[in-house]
Amino acid sequence: MLRIAVVGSGPSGVYAAQTLTQQREVPGVRVDVLDRLPAPYGLVRYGVAPDHEKIKSLQGSLRTVLEDERIRFLGHVEVGGEQLPTERLLELYHAVVYCVGAARDRLLGIPGEELAGVHSATAFVSWYSGHPDAAAEAFDLPGVSSAVVIGAGNVAVDVTRILARGVPELSPTDMPQPALGALADSGLHTVAMVARRGPSQGKFTTKELRELGTLPSVDAVVDPAELALDPAYADPGAAAALPAVARRNLEVLRGWAERGPGDGQRRIALRFYLRPVEVLGGPDGRVRAVRFERTLPDGLGGVTGTGTYEDLDAQLVLRSVGYKGVPLAGLPFDPAKGTVPHAAGRVLRAGRASVGEYVAGWIKRGPTGVIGTNRPCAKESVSSLLQDAGALARRELPDDPLDALRAAGLRPVLWPGWLAIETAETDLGRSLGRRSVKIPDWPGLLDAAGPG
Repeated sequence: MLRIAVVGSGPSGVYAAQTLTQQREVPGVRVDVLDRLPAPYGLVRYGVAPDHEKIKSLQGSLRTVLEDERIRFLGHVEVGGEQLPTERLLELYHAVVYCVGAARDRLLGIPGEELAGVHSATAFVSWYSGHPDAAAEAFDLPGVSSAVVIGAGNVAVDVTRILARGVPELSPTDMPQPALGALADSGLHTVAMVARRGPSQGKFTTKELRELGTLPSVDAVVDPAELALDPAYADPGAAAALPAVARRNLEVLRGWAERGPGDGQRRIALRFYLRPVEVLGGPDGRVRAVRFERTLPDGLGGVTGTGTYEDLDAQLVLRSVGYKGVPLAGLPFDPAKGTVPHAAGRVLRAGRASVGEYVAGWIKRGPTGVIGTNRPCAKESVSSLLQDAGALARRELPDDPLDALRAAGLRPVLWPGWLAIETAETDLGRSLGRRSVKIPDWPGLLDAAGPG
């Protein structure tokens, strides 16, 4: 029998566990899915926007996998720390598959980025998604009337949409009550989503983009003059050479430009060919505006500055300009790629495969792809593990690793503890006149889970 540890309970980790239990080459596989958080599902719970219920419903599929009798969920277990270093984990299991989405956001690298009111979009998403690491007090929204979101991907679209949505539309979601209350008190009426390149180079999907134009009481506007700077916007031949998503995006934006502004209570302005060069602060040390330089296409797929500048008012700035991986203590790391070196999922130490250690997900390939990308990624890594099964199975292991984890001072939250958290969140929502509402803090989650 092979005993496998999968580190991470997001889609990548769950798909790895599922592949391990569904394969027939090696009988009797048992999988422990470990997660630092007491709640499973990773970014499906803590990264998907609360108003995207169709995507969040993927939790049901992940749940079915984690309820398999051959799989055991062990939450509130941090791997790589003093209590459970990676070498100790490998002593407790025949093999370990690391499926951690270890990534932090990239900085803009401009003056004033340290001012109060400037945050990463990642931190904002964690806050409104109820991640227990998020500091709710960091987002002091009362007095915020204008916000600037810097970026042109789906995360930028998500945070723009959440900022612009009305509270009645967010109340039916599982958004934590403190976040919902802060958004209600903000007085926000204008959100500018700004990209340094043109609309045909946006990384957002058409579905996400189109949704911005259908929000109740919100006008989505775009400057026709900025659209016209994109060679593909005015040239049908150039547009025909674009990927299908980019062509559809241009048509959505063309429709907005032809429609013109409306009379909504709030406004989303998509701006293009503007590069941030400085965050401007007021005497109170808070952001008051962002200075952008006008850019133009350079004919090579990039942009060049023009020396013309524009300031956009903002009391809140969210940057969404990409991610970079961070190392996990005990594993090798390639800082240039932000990933763990590997060959078909096998961890490479000093250029040689470390039999028994595998990676999948962002830590393997970088922060790329969509949720579905994790399935073939995990399958490749598991295939490598199964090829090594003969050598792995020869190693004798101690008894149930759960005993060793508890002896090390850890308090694992098992599946019944997670179900207790779910019940507590349902009760919390009922008490607030809402549906299930997330518990957003560590003490609340662990208290709801009960004794480990």
